[in-house]
Amino acid sequence: MLCHPAPPHRPGLADVDTWILDLDDTLYPPANGLAEQMKAKIREYLSEYFGTDDAGARRIQAELIAAHGTTLRGLMTTEGLDAHDVLAFEHRLDYSVLRPDARLVDAIAALPGRKFVFTNGSAYHAEQALPRLGLGEHFDGVFDILAGQLIPKPYPESYRRFVEQFSIDPARAAFFDDLAVNLTVPEQLGMATVLVGGEAAPGTAQYQVLAPRRWRVWDLPAFLLSLGG
Repeated sequence: MLCHPAPPHRPGLADVDTWILDLDDTLYPPANGLAEQMKAKIREYLSEYFGTDDAGARRIQAELIAAHGTTLRGLMTTEGLDAHDVLAFEHRLDYSVLRPDARLVDAIAALPGRKFVFTNGSAYHAEQALPRLGLGEHFDGVFDILAGQLIPKPYPESYRRFVEQFSIDPARAAFFDDLAVNLTVPEQLGMATVLVGGEAAPGTAQYQVLAPRRWRVWDLPAFLLSLGG
């Protein structure tokens, strides 16, 4: 893998005019704890529904995710639960932990073309999070788990629905996510992909070029700002 200190936009992203970004642990860092809040609330729901303790809830959650991609889809499929009932935990999250990152706001505002959030959460979750991140006015659309008909990333059907709904040209799109597994289908569709997050080794660049049109990025705002050269 090659480390590069220069702006990464030549080649690979020069022709991109559609920017697709995951929300949780991508547009905000894991350190603020919101994603952990979500996991804890889901486990609380499982504990109450199945009458088990936290260890049992973790086991059930792992089984549901392994078999169905997300806890929500697993509960819908195996228990026939209503999606809105399960997602009600989002209304009890403390979104005040989110703070704007001025560099990220400026960087996303400066991106040319359309910008979308693609999340396995709900539109409500995105509507609460984005304004608190200073990004409420900077996206052209949100594609959530309900728009995906409860089929989440990384299942191909979810991406196909997204591409069709927003008339995306994959060759002119870049997909950002904190999970490598969620980037496999975008790569297969012909999108540029950017794996976001984690800790860079001391003294290394803020991003790595993994392959043509594939990047590993530790500082998302710096990477996006560098696209302007």
